[in-house]
Amino acid sequence: MARRLMFASVLLLTFAIAAWAGKDFRLTAAAAVPAAQGKVSIDHDHNGNDVVHMEVKHLAQPSALTPAKANYVVWIQARGKDPEPQGMLRVNDKEEGAFETTTPYKTFDIFVTAEDTPNPTSPSGPEVMRGTVQE
Repeated sequence: MARRLMFASVLLLTFAIAAWAGKDFRLTAAAAVPAAQGKVSIDHDHNGNDVVHMEVKHLAQPSALTPAKANYVVWIQARGKDPEPQGMLRVNDKEEGAFETTTPYKTFDIFVTAEDTPNPTSPSGPEVMRGTVQE
């Protein structure tokens, strides 16, 4: 009996960890930045919101694009809603960057645009990466 109880406890713990473990989603690069790679990892905070971690590699500086831009901006767009700016994605000299934000949405598109300003209210520059998160 004790052995069954222990097995059941281990099984429940395994399912609980799997339910709270992060999920990864791939970002697709646009033709303007064909070498770029990216992924989004999703975790959950204590309020049940999604914590979005974005990592990119081989993404050229926005000033290297044609036409040159000043910033990369991350957007989240839930189904049936307008895109919402989340902030700037900074890329270092090694063409790597990371970004983190929180969202209440469980299903959404996430994308990065190259913009002239750091705080646009709507996407106006070219899209460089995109992915879809579905939980």
